Amino acid sequence: MATKNITLAIDEDLLDKIRVIAALEKTTVNAMVRDFLTRAAEKRNRTAKIRKRLAQRSRQSEGRVGPVTWSRDDLHER
Repeated sequence: MATKNITLAIDEDLLDKIRVIAALEKTTVNAMVRDFLTRAAEKRNRTAKIRKRLAQRSRQSEGRVGPVTWSRDDLHER
């Protein structure tokens, strides 16, 4: 897989804190950002797949709703 360099603007204090965390975890800020973005993309893909399966199962469902015999006012007596 080809990689591309990107420029990121980060508050200097935050970057200092992240560098310390990266050093403690024996990694780099670059690796931490790459890992975060990879997990974000994977989460989005999983969510899309789950929504697709849910919609498919909903269409295949044989469950049916009967006629509506109530009104909104019946449900929310005022």
